[in-house]
Amino acid sequence: MSDDDRVFKALADPTRRFLLDLLFARDGRTLTELESELEMTRYGAMKHLKVLEEAGLVVTRRSGREKLHFLNPVPIRLIHDRWIDKYTERRVTALAELKNELEGNT
Repeated sequence: MSDDDRVFKALADPTRRFLLDLLFARDGRTLTELESELEMTRYGAMKHLKVLEEAGLVVTRRSGREKLHFLNPVPIRLIHDRWIDKYTERRVTALAELKNELEGNT
């Protein structure tokens, strides 16, 4: 499975997207903090976090007895650059040119 496939798989689930939103709002959360925001078992939350870690979207660091979870936005940016940006550039340019033409700013 490629890195892109792992990221798309991780982002396909609404619970995992919610976990990423939580980490975006405040990084460095423990499993207990993240689990308290979900309507599932601790084990379920751990499984979702594992998928996010395997995709590189979440990184962890030990702090004493706690394991802190941090958002890593780089894989999402790479997906954006590879799959979104290149498809929108031509359309945005065309719309800007049409706007200028209609307004007589050629």
